[in-house]
Amino acid sequence: MSTTYLLAYVDDILVTGISATEIESLIQQLHAVFTLKDLGEMSFFLGVEVVRDSPDSLLLKQSKYIKELLGKANIPDAKPVPTSMLNSPKLTGLQYATITRPEIAYSVSKVSQYMHAPSDLHWKAVKRILRYLDGTIDLGLQIHKSDTLRIMAFSDSDWATDTDGRKSVSGYCVFLGTNLVTWSSRKQRTVSRSSTEAEFWALADAMTDTIWLQKLLLEMRLPPGPAPTMFCDNQSTVLMTRNPVLHSRSKYFEIDLHFVRNIVVQQLAHVVHIPSQDQFADILTKLLS
Repeated sequence: MSTTYLLAYVDDILVTGISATEIESLIQQLHAVFTLKDLGEMSFFLGVEVVRDSPDSLLLKQSKYIKELLGKANIPDAKPVPTSMLNSPKLTGLQYATITRPEIAYSVSKVSQYMHAPSDLHWKAVKRILRYLDGTIDLGLQIHKSDTLRIMAFSDSDWATDTDGRKSVSGYCVFLGTNLVTWSSRKQRTVSRSSTEAEFWALADAMTDTIWLQKLLLEMRLPPGPAPTMFCDNQSTVLMTRNPVLHSRSKYFEIDLHFVRNIVVQQLAHVVHIPSQDQFADILTKLLS
């Protein structure tokens, strides 16, 4: 037996599955209940363009949306730049652009923090992001056919880099097989007393997302893959997930510590060290050239 999936958002519906016959049957059943227009193979959904660039891969991009964004900002002919932000100090629409552009997640998160009282400096930072998008308008998120449902997550933090309040930045990205499916870049809620604490909060956030993804796959009736692997470039954080002894420096984040350690003890996930130069989540915690 095969499974057919239906994704609905208001009056936009996406139907997919392995069996073309079952997909057509479902569409006909829907059509019998209410009038609908079959637009054929997916090419555009909720502002995201879908390009089939090979039999086994899709490219998700937002070229049309970015052009509209440039028009709203009154810079349709902006001079492109190679990076999204300078190493110095929003439009609401920029958040939506990160759906297919994870590399601007850190920059957009950074400028969003000043929406309550933006200055000319912040507006210049926003315009630079838009100019970067203008020069890379056809880039997007590549989705390949994958032979595995293995989940891998990369977590990272940049400790106490916020000069306004000395809060750290958490970043993580989660892969399903060979495909990047979810990511995050945000300022941590409280001030971390050590780099280990900051790294642990980032790891806990990433682990929460992997658990959510596992439950989603179960709801979709997909066979469970191996236990997720969590990659972290902080040796102290990795060791603390295995060491049952609570250190004095861990007492400020014991809830997250117990949460992560319980997952590791039950072998529901594995935490391993990764060299910083191989850390994918680095782009979500700091500015990179």
